[in-house]
Amino acid sequence: MRAWVLECQARASDRPVAMVERPDPEPGPGEVQVRVVACGVCRTDLHIAEGDIPLRRAGVVPGHEIVGVVEAIGGRDSRFTIGDRVGIPWLRWTCGECRFCATGRENLCEVARFTGWDEDGGYAELAVVPEDYAYRIPEQFSDTEAAPLLCAGIIGFRALRASGVRPGGALGIYGFGGSAHIAAQIAVSEGMRVHVVTRSAGARRLALELGCASAGESGDRTPEPLDGAVIFAPAGGLVQTALSDLDRGATVAVAGIHLSQVPPLDYMEHLFGERCLRSVTANTRKDGEALMEAAARIPVVVTAQAYAFEDADRALVDLSQGRVSGAAVLVLH
Repeated sequence: MRAWVLECQARASDRPVAMVERPDPEPGPGEVQVRVVACGVCRTDLHIAEGDIPLRRAGVVPGHEIVGVVEAIGGRDSRFTIGDRVGIPWLRWTCGECRFCATGRENLCEVARFTGWDEDGGYAELAVVPEDYAYRIPEQFSDTEAAPLLCAGIIGFRALRASGVRPGGALGIYGFGGSAHIAAQIAVSEGMRVHVVTRSAGARRLALELGCASAGESGDRTPEPLDGAVIFAPAGGLVQTALSDLDRGATVAVAGIHLSQVPPLDYMEHLFGERCLRSVTANTRKDGEALMEAAARIPVVVTAQAYAFEDADRALVDLSQGRVSGAAVLVLH
């Protein structure tokens, strides 16, 4: 099969991924082999490629927003049948036994493994995954629309819940890309007033088209005190901004796996009044199922920019330079 691999980390403009020929991966017991149809290009892929987070394995195939069709099943019993459309997400395995797994917090499992980081992902023609960590895809989404749901959608959903904003409350969103534009629609559908702050004029237009109450430029204050906020952009300086925009007793949730250096916080200005700052780490499978249900029910409109499979390196460059509207997706078939 053809696959893109990451041998060493470098700026996206230096093309750190290369296309190679690899043997077809075979499914082991409890796994399924998937013919990849589409794979989202997530900002986490960019962070791994550029060295913002450690490279777990040289030669790994990136990609963890994978939509495809089951081609082979390892073992005799399976949740799936040949020809089923499935999604492969970021979280691909947890131990099921540690104190975190035992208390419904498998996202914190200390030996968890992740698609496109620990194990080969979807920048390839074929992928395998433990079937218990794959999702069925709602029928109303095309392959290209479904791919961003599998990480951008799931992590945005978890971050939205971590912000603690209830229906009727005011939510701040900082940065407005693949994940934020999905989370915003869920928030709007639940009756929240969503205030977006982003440097991109195109993203501000998209936010208003999706029903957000306001869309300001970087540095703008939100029109009202916030009942909670989510930071999607990997810019540590936004922590000060978001905390300053909060009402008392509210929470800022940081959705990304990477954040640049956070400037010093002033206790009275940023935290006093029981304001909270919390990180969001990966997701549970329950988060994924809940996101799929919500996305189908609303239904969420996924804004995706398609790239040919052969242009994976260019997609990473465009993402790094802010040239992607919504989510970038590789299309294979």
